[in-house]
Amino acid sequence: MSFTVLATPRSFSKNDDAPIRLLEEQGCTVIRLPMNGGDLQAQLLEQLPQADAVIAGLEPYTRSMLETAKNLKIISRYGVGYDKVDLEAAHAMGIKVSITPGANSDSVADLAMTLMLAAARNVCPMDAAIRAGGHDKPITGVEMWNKTLGVVGTGRIGKGVIQRASGFQMKVLANDAYPDPAFVEAHNGKYVDLDTLFRESDFITLHAPLTEETRNMVDARRLAEMKPRAVLVNTARGGIVDEDALYQALKEGQIGAAALDATVVEPACGSPLASLPNCILTPHAGAATYEAGYNMGMLAAQNVLDVLFGRECRFLV
Repeated sequence: MSFTVLATPRSFSKNDDAPIRLLEEQGCTVIRLPMNGGDLQAQLLEQLPQADAVIAGLEPYTRSMLETAKNLKIISRYGVGYDKVDLEAAHAMGIKVSITPGANSDSVADLAMTLMLAAARNVCPMDAAIRAGGHDKPITGVEMWNKTLGVVGTGRIGKGVIQRASGFQMKVLANDAYPDPAFVEAHNGKYVDLDTLFRESDFITLHAPLTEETRNMVDARRLAEMKPRAVLVNTARGGIVDEDALYQALKEGQIGAAALDATVVEPACGSPLASLPNCILTPHAGAATYEAGYNMGMLAAQNVLDVLFGRECRFLV
């Protein structure tokens, strides 16, 4: 039996073709999109009616798109977020949706710590100043050692950050709808309400999904609660932070710095935030490591095969 599998993520099998080989060995024809540098959305609409499966990036899958996909059996997300997929429509049409939990957790946790350190020590503005020939004087920053870290979301990635923070002797304030007190308490932490977390933390890192409850969760009110030298990091999803309110808070010196790997529009090239020296912006690069690419690719491919061959798929949503 032959199956057609579309694959849209740019990093899928980019550095190791093992995920594609896994699919091809099971009789799948893999079509990488976009082809020849074309428009992804246009090519996706053209190819969907023939596809049995899609290994999906961050592009949207709307009800109208799925209605054209008469043969589609699974959307296998290359990552853990699925807010761009109309889940209700997919389920109604019998299309499975899967994710790759844990495959990129270490990479995202590493980046969250990297962004905290870079923002705390003004690495980016100092680098930019030297490259521009402006000055060679240090910009005073803050230490992470023995500070208080607020972690919003203690799933795999949030826990990974907490583990890394223990090396800095940080006190942890956590918040999650599904708490794991034993883990947090073992890492010098406790669960608190969001107001307490934002008010008492020196660094805040976001690891929550984007839902109606979390959309604009970090708004002007929350930002006003933060300490004047506090650093906010978002490696989760764009939309969790009210970016207009964040711009004002950073511009007015209400908080110390922010670093966003996830923004409403990605990459955030035209965002007002890009004009601020105390805001680091990266292009949703949390999973951009060799290790995460391999892990996500293999798990996304395995999820496809499990569904196509009628086996149990452990990572359906």
